[in-house]
Amino acid sequence: MAYKLMAVDIDGTLLNDRGELTENTKNAIKQWVDKGLIFTIASGRPIQGIEKLNRTLNLDVPFITYNGAMVVMGKSGKVLYEQKLSRNDSRDVISLGEKYNVTIMIWNDNKLYVPQINERVENYKMISGVEPILIDNLEKIIEKGVTKILWYDEVEKIAQYQKEIGSFLSENVNFHPSRPYFMEFVDKNASKAIAMEKLGQFYGIKQSEMIAVGDGFNDLSMIEYAGLGVAMANSPREVKEKADYITLSNEEDGVAHVIFEFISKK
Repeated sequence: MAYKLMAVDIDGTLLNDRGELTENTKNAIKQWVDKGLIFTIASGRPIQGIEKLNRTLNLDVPFITYNGAMVVMGKSGKVLYEQKLSRNDSRDVISLGEKYNVTIMIWNDNKLYVPQINERVENYKMISGVEPILIDNLEKIIEKGVTKILWYDEVEKIAQYQKEIGSFLSENVNFHPSRPYFMEFVDKNASKAIAMEKLGQFYGIKQSEMIAVGDGFNDLSMIEYAGLGVAMANSPREVKEKADYITLSNEEDGVAHVIFEFISKK
């Protein structure tokens, strides 16, 4: 099988534990992109959150952002696909978050809106690289269309919410923890798997010709979708169980290992 598209998560997958893209991995990616491989980054981050990585790679590759709610080209900024939450679903997620007293953050048109500024918002600002906009009327943002809603809370509470909140939300909402202290909400038509499907249509690439590599629960959809689903050695057991192959850890250039084993040898 000649694989033509490779989708890779960032944190815990493409980058090592120090948030670095190693020269070995970067060179492997560039070598095969030059030979025609479609390499895409698949992340829960907004496009601003991957600009540094985009500059490091210096390639006009497609980026799957917001866990699949938006697919955008890295250099041109051309949006290939976008799916927002419905107004009713946005209201339900926000109301439920207020009931749980979580820190709520809302993404719309690549801008970050918050109803209050607190320590968690400041922490998320550092992670996302985006200045939050304080707004007292969330209805204004809901009416414009919400790309993603994020809850930020204690690890134990996020784990508990994951068990409970499905019964309070419509079946049109996808939710999952992207980190142990983040719960993210997007439309059901926004997932890393759907984004890969859209890219396949755009480039004329079959599902069987795709590789997906990730380490987290928000990577499961693409790991299960791709012709070859790969979990990192540092992934939770539940993620590894769904994968076709387990590569080395993010500290051992696991992404470069996949390229070597399944692309360069073909």
